[in-house]
Amino acid sequence: MINKNSLKKLSSHRTVLSCGEDFAYVLPNESLSNLISNFTITFPSKKMISDAYTIMPHGSVTLVFFHNANGLHSLLFGPTTQPQKVGAIANTYDIIFIIEFQPAGFFPFTKINQKTLTDKTIPFSSIDDTLDQSLRHLLITSSSAEGLLNAVEKKLLSHIQLLYPNELALALISIIQTQGMITSSEISNCVFYSSRHLNRLFNIYLGMSMKAFSRLVRINKAIDLLNQTSYSLAFVCEKLQYYDVSHFVKDFKIVCGITPQEYREHMSDFYNEIAKY
Repeated sequence: MINKNSLKKLSSHRTVLSCGEDFAYVLPNESLSNLISNFTITFPSKKMISDAYTIMPHGSVTLVFFHNANGLHSLLFGPTTQPQKVGAIANTYDIIFIIEFQPAGFFPFTKINQKTLTDKTIPFSSIDDTLDQSLRHLLITSSSAEGLLNAVEKKLLSHIQLLYPNELALALISIIQTQGMITSSEISNCVFYSSRHLNRLFNIYLGMSMKAFSRLVRINKAIDLLNQTSYSLAFVCEKLQYYDVSHFVKDFKIVCGITPQEYREHMSDFYNEIAKY
């Protein structure tokens, strides 16, 4: 089992987005970057994570392995469209390893209709017991963070069953590049496929419609801007092309369950996506 000292010895070839004494937030190798957003290794403590710690909706699957004195456990968090409070769970474990998938990135490993997983938390063994056991074994037997990441990447690469359709990939790029400020008909025109066909693909591969995913991308960009406390709500509203501040506040609360002002008052209690959008 790895220890936190090995976080200091990650390969210089790796892109580390953020790293501290107790955690590392790392991009995958290039061959997995279209499917995996990032890996996180954390040795949590009460000082690091509050019980109120909440993950903001980001529309993707997250696979989490938790270890404590009672053993190793794994949970799959399906595509998220609602906030998820995880602090109280995280604080009961001594090591957490997270694989965060790109939008539509989980489907190629399992070929499971993502609509059946949206906003659900499920033991990973019930989804793919073979892959679950393989990853558990790597977590238990790896002696360093670098060794763990290398082994997990190799295992995941060998487990890819298919890639998603090109028209879906183009639609995702269009939404992300426009920060969610694009209509379904505009997306359809960009990729030369009908909105009906694309929505079918989005529901299968992402677990939500194009409109729902576009809203999540837009809100995640809003969160990124809100983290810059010098920006006024009016500036964020204008930047993301909302009709006015009241419409922005309403949309934000629908997705996040709180207002932008409430988010700013308690920013340390929230995790928002920085690698995808």
